[in-house]
Formats: sequence, structure tokens, C-alpha cells
Amino acid sequence: MKKGFLFFISLLIVWILLAGTSQQEIIIGAIVSLLLTIIFFSKATIFSEFNLNPKAIFYFLIYIFVFSWELIKSNLDVAFRVIHPTIPINPGIVKVKTKLKSKLGRTILANSITLTPGTLTVETNGEDYYIHWIDVTSEDIEGATKQIVSKFEKYLEVIFG
Repeated sequence: MKKGFLFFISLLIVWILLAGTSQQEIIIGAIVSLLLTIIFFSKATIFSEFNLNPKAIFYFLIYIFVFSWELIKSNLDVAFRVIHPTIPINPGIVKVKTKLKSKLGRTILANSITLTPGTLTVETNGEDYYIHWIDVTSEDIEGATKQIVSKFEKYLEVIFG
């Protein structure tokens, strides 16, 4: 029940951030958030993987900034490679590992890797991820994991366990 209420509040906050703070928007957002909570929350066991405590919420906020920063850096890096006359790329597929146990945490990690330009999650198999990397600088598992996964994983581990 508590997680359902927090899910509702989370949806409503996202709605308000996207739609605005007028009374009409908040009422519509509350109705939509309530309907989504009633329809999906009880059927989707994946939402039970959230750690809803102050530390996890704090790490989630940090994660948003870390992800945004990595997104900006990787966009600039890929843009530089595209406009550079020699197109300095060394593409390849590398294997990386994750410590995350949560299915939702692993999914968000795979999507975070894919959303940052220059990397693409090709396949996941348990703790192993196969990543297409535009500029392979480390072919060993530990080195590639450190460069690709570790910047996201330490926050997702606290958020999802």
C-alpha cells in the first residue's frame, strides 16, 4: 500500500513537472496518476524492486544529474568524431559485467548505456552485457566495465538493490 501511494505521488510529480501547476492540470494529473496506479501497480511486480527510502531517493536525484552529464559528454564526443576529418573510431563489441540483482535496475542500466551516444547494449545475459562501443579503449571485461558501467551502476545499486 505504501509503495502504491509513493508510486502515485511519483507519477503526479512527473505530471506536474511536465504539464504545469495550474489547478486544472493538477486535477487531471491526479486522476491520470490514480488510474495508472490502480491499473498497473498491483499487476506489475517489477515496481516492488524500488528501494523507497531517503537514501535511494537522494541517489535517484544524483543519478539524473550523472546520466545527464554523461549524455552531454557522449553527445559532444560523437559529434567531434563525426566532424573530424579522419573519423577517429575503433568500433567493436565488448563484454561487461554488472553487480545489479534487480531486473528493473539491470533494464535501466542497459537503457542508460544505449541512450548515451557511442554505446549500444546489444545483448544481456544475466550479469553479462554485450555492448557495441564506438571507440573500444579496453577489451578486457574489468576495464570496459569500469569505463561503461561503473558510472551508472553505483547509483542504481542503491536505488534498486
